[in-house]
Amino acid sequence: MKTIFFANRVMKEIIRDPISLFFGLAFPLILLILLTAINSSIPVDLFNISSLAPGIAVFGLSFMALFAAQVLAKDRASSFLTRLFTTPMTAQNFILGYMLPLITMSAIQVAFCLLAALFLGLNFTITIFAVIIILIPMAFIYIGIGLISGTLFTEKAAVGICGALLTNVSAWLSGVWFDLELVGGIFKDIANVLPFVHAVEVGKATLNGHYENMLPHLWWVISYAIIIMVISIFVFKKKTQEV
Repeated sequence: MKTIFFANRVMKEIIRDPISLFFGLAFPLILLILLTAINSSIPVDLFNISSLAPGIAVFGLSFMALFAAQVLAKDRASSFLTRLFTTPMTAQNFILGYMLPLITMSAIQVAFCLLAALFLGLNFTITIFAVIIILIPMAFIYIGIGLISGTLFTEKAAVGICGALLTNVSAWLSGVWFDLELVGGIFKDIANVLPFVHAVEVGKATLNGHYENMLPHLWWVISYAIIIMVISIFVFKKKTQEV
C-alpha cells in the first residue's frame, strides 16, 4: 500500500505540469500527423504509417525519462525524499513508486500513438495490442535513465540531459527520420550499439506480423532494460545511504 500511495502522489506531480504532458503525449502525435501529411505528398517508404507509427511511439517514450528525472530531482531539491526516508518505506518502495505511474503513462502514450495512426490509414489488427506490450522494455530503459539522472543531478541538469539531449539522441539514432543504411559508416555502427533503433525495428516487426524479424533486436532492448534498471536501483540505493 505504501508503494501505491507514493505512486499516486508521483502521478499527480507529473500531470501537474501541462507543458511536460504536452511534449510527452501531444507532441509525438503532432509529429505523426505532420510526417504522414508529408508522406501523402511525397511518398517515402520510411514514412509509411505501418513503419512510422512504431517509430514515433518509441520516440514518444523518450519523454518518460524527462518525467522521471524531473520529479525525482525535484523531490531531492525540496528535501521531500529526505523526510520520507524517516518513514518505514524502503528503496524498493520508492523505485516502484516512481516507476509504476511512468509505465502506465508509457502504455497510454503508445496506445494513443497507434490509435491516431488508425485514423491516418493504419489497418487495425490484433498486433496493435502486441506492440503496446513489446515496447514496455524500451519504456523501462527511458525510465531507468531518468531515475539515474534525477538521482545524480540537479533538476536543471537532469531535465537538460533527459530533455534536450536524450530526446535528440533517441530521434537521430532510432532510424525514424532517415534510413540508417543510407548513412552507413560509424553513425550506423553507433546506432546499432544503442537500443533505440532496435526498439523501432521490434515495433515494426510486431505491428506488421513479421515476428521472425524481431530477433536479435528484442534481445538488445531487453538486455539494455535489465542493465539500466539494475544501475538505476543501485545508484538510488547508494544515494539514499548517503542521506
